Amino acid sequence: MIAMYRRMLIPVLLIALLVAGCETTDGGSRTKTAIGGLGGAAAGGLLAAAAGGSATGIAAGTILGGLVGGLIGDRLDAADRTHLQRTTQNALETSPTGTAVAWRNPDSGHTGVVMPTRTYQKASGEYCREFQQTVTIDGQEQKAYGTACRQPDGSWKIVN
Repeated sequence: MIAMYRRMLIPVLLIALLVAGCETTDGGSRTKTAIGGLGGAAAGGLLAAAAGGSATGIAAGTILGGLVGGLIGDRLDAADRTHLQRTTQNALETSPTGTAVAWRNPDSGHTGVVMPTRTYQKASGEYCREFQQTVTIDGQEQKAYGTACRQPDGSWKIVN
């Protein structure tokens, strides 16, 4: 059951990161806060449900996750997201399973790590990798898990 919630959480978090890349140049702090809040709310609700929480516990997890996610989203700027996206592509393409690849934005001080955790080949011949991403902002660590498959052009597409 936890795997089901994990699979539901991954697309929400990764879509939030990808959509955040569409941030406007007018500062966009409201966009980052909203996206972080939505991702955090989804994560909090799903984690509470996965832990077997009651409806009240799930609601509390959703609210708390939304608040924390909004704070994190507000602080992850476009340069941070670029570092994360580039590092993810690089780690998926070149890093052995279990080997972490780190990034650091010298301007914000935010850091992260991307680590492939499993590599496999589908029956169709397509190579896929499961991975873990960790982003640390002012000592607060946020983790996400996903699966990406290698596209014919050599890029990696996140599939869940």
